[in-house]
Amino acid sequence: MTAPRLIEWGVATLALPGETQSGDRHLVKPVGSTVLVAVVDGLGHGAEAATAAQAAVAALERHATESPVPLIQRCHRALQGTRGAVMSVAVFARPERSMTWLGVGNVEGLLLYGDGAPRSGSTRASLVTRGGIVGSELPRLHPVVLPIAPGDTLIFATDGIREGFAEGLSHEAGPQQLADQILARHGKGTDDALVLVARYLGGAGTRG
Repeated sequence: MTAPRLIEWGVATLALPGETQSGDRHLVKPVGSTVLVAVVDGLGHGAEAATAAQAAVAALERHATESPVPLIQRCHRALQGTRGAVMSVAVFARPERSMTWLGVGNVEGLLLYGDGAPRSGSTRASLVTRGGIVGSELPRLHPVVLPIAPGDTLIFATDGIREGFAEGLSHEAGPQQLADQILARHGKGTDDALVLVARYLGGAGTRG
């Protein structure tokens, strides 16, 4: 028997007009009873940014069984000598019904609660990222663990997306539709842009 899916997800991305490569990259990788989700923004744009971002994604893929702090430390070592990158990562865990997230730099992260009902006084949680550059200026890393429920939706967006991108989103829309909407409505057009949307399913529809 195959395990029920932990998340469903979609991604929308656009290179800076005039560039053939985007410096914004992503990774979604199931690992046992967890799923690693990451968005990486190589500094600047063009080929050098793409090289840095791809080096980070390769390091994430090689070490995907590790937790967020050592993962970002691995990326930091892999990116030394490159332009560097900013990045945010999240790990969804099935048994714990939790999500651990961590960010360095300005890849914005939001968790929208699926039922629309406030938890701790809010309908969403925001990722508090630490200033720095993976590859040259790594800050102290403090991951945050959040309890999650089926229907909760994670959004990662690079700085090619304007702030306020989550306003007016439909909870009924699927992750790919949401990613496409956000890019179309809020893409700046002056930088590479990437939006990744991951909805937690939690193995819904199975008897436990």
